[in-house]
Amino acid sequence: MILGKSSYKIIFLLGFLLCSSLSFSQNNKQKELETRRQELRREIQKINELRTENKTIAKSKLSLIEDFNHKISVLDNLIKVTNRQANLLTREINTNQSKITSLRDELKQLKAEYAAMIVKSYKSKNQQSRIMFLLSSNNFKQAYKRVQYMQQYADHQKKQGETIKAKTKELQDINTNLLKQKEEKNNLIAENKVTQKSLESERKQQQALMKEIQSNISRYANQIKDKEKEARRIDAEINKIIRAAIAKSNKKAGKSSSSKTFALTPEGLALAKNFEANRGKLVWPVSKGVVQMGYGKQPHPVIKSLTINSNGVRIATEKGAKARAVFNGEVIGVVANKNVNPFVIIQHGNYITYYKNLSKIYVKAGDKVTTKQDIGEVFTNPSTGETILSFVISKDTDTQNPSSWIYKM
Repeated sequence: MILGKSSYKIIFLLGFLLCSSLSFSQNNKQKELETRRQELRREIQKINELRTENKTIAKSKLSLIEDFNHKISVLDNLIKVTNRQANLLTREINTNQSKITSLRDELKQLKAEYAAMIVKSYKSKNQQSRIMFLLSSNNFKQAYKRVQYMQQYADHQKKQGETIKAKTKELQDINTNLLKQKEEKNNLIAENKVTQKSLESERKQQQALMKEIQSNISRYANQIKDKEKEARRIDAEINKIIRAAIAKSNKKAGKSSSSKTFALTPEGLALAKNFEANRGKLVWPVSKGVVQMGYGKQPHPVIKSLTINSNGVRIATEKGAKARAVFNGEVIGVVANKNVNPFVIIQHGNYITYYKNLSKIYVKAGDKVTTKQDIGEVFTNPSTGETILSFVISKDTDTQNPSSWIYKM
């Protein structure tokens, strides 16, 4: 089948659009990976800062193992992201090298055609030749067409020169970009080698510590179970406070006190909708911190045979860190007794946020709080040096995954 000029134009246009789309997609992917890489680097920096802060304190083996596991996980993710960036750059470099080869061939052809045009133009350059060319016309119409031809030839020659100039500039730009991409790739590879060494060092220390733990596994397993038991007791106490708040709201609204959901006022409903609208954009409950344990059922980070059910996240932060409200709301509970470190419960319509393991409390039940308002100071364990905030989000009594709500958690 023979294609017409219009068909070739359509094919060319489709090819151009496809290349542009692929280039745009690759650029976006590279930006996403770079953003993620910088986030992981910042997280490693935070981990290192917290380690330095607690360097003089003799941590428990369980705490040390958890620290190692967390850093190993972040380092491993950093290596994977950096490798993906390097691979994407390799594909971009290969594409640019193909473009350079194609452009060089195209320029070679254009310059050859331009040289032939210059030679032909030189041969017919003198004015007498042009006049004779016009005077030899059979009639005025032919003479007019010859004038048009000479003008079109001159225009074509000019355009050909401009095309060569533009293609040369394009080739130079691609070459410059290619050199930059190769440098970026080399930097990523060099950085990954350093990260890999750090990962190997962390793994060696973690494995040595795990051998010590394995030699007395039952004692450490009992410690973990005791901690889990205490966590469940605190959660039960929190649920009791929330259920009482739900019953109170339903009683006030004239509804059944056995309902498991809040009866919201118009103001409460508006606040809940506003809370929902900020899903994925809520501020962190501390200004600086790294997530040590995520949400949900998971094997214990030290003893894999044990399963823990985390209804929130554990955030490691710096000594003296302030816990802050993640959104506007009302304090519905403050618990401070001898058996447990203080915690605060804040209501946002039918959403609840809890801030556990505090040492000081700055608010009381019934207080209205605003986003980023300090509500207390996070407890620092004097024996381990750890400053850990336990943070939970729930809708009524159903817990939610905080990473779905907090910005870049």
